[in-house]
Amino acid sequence: MTAIEKAIKYLESLKPGEHFVYQKVADQFGCSRSALSRRWRGVSRDKTTSDEMKQALLPQQELELVQYIEELHIRGLPPTREMIQNFGSEICGNPVSMSWVERFLHRNQDRLISRWAPTLDRKIEEHKIERRLTFNIDKKGFLISVQNKSKRVFSKPV
Repeated sequence: MTAIEKAIKYLESLKPGEHFVYQKVADQFGCSRSALSRRWRGVSRDKTTSDEMKQALLPQQELELVQYIEELHIRGLPPTREMIQNFGSEICGNPVSMSWVERFLHRNQDRLISRWAPTLDRKIEEHKIERRLTFNIDKKGFLISVQNKSKRVFSKPV
């Protein structure tokens, strides 16, 4: 617990209407008078709370999004950054930017990693699949000769 948090806790323990002087309380706990005054009046917040208020998603929502991305990865469908942007926009109800996606991935770098997905051609060669034996996977399908690299987000191995 920081000095300013101890001072705030002390002020909270005072009886309603009890007189106090910010400077004396600040000196007693070794913190800045102006910072104590601003925090006590609700003008400013501690950095952690302030950062959380600026985030598009609450920490619990971000955790659930990370778990969903990990679940997609396990199913073999690692999402693209655009997909994560869409997920974030749906959850918070407002559009989120690509820079939000970058910050989200950075905040969760211990659980998520962004990499280039291997091309279809490399997998076809690796497993020695004849071209005549390939076919479309779903209704949308894909074109073998057009498949390019795309950056996907994977869960990190533990």
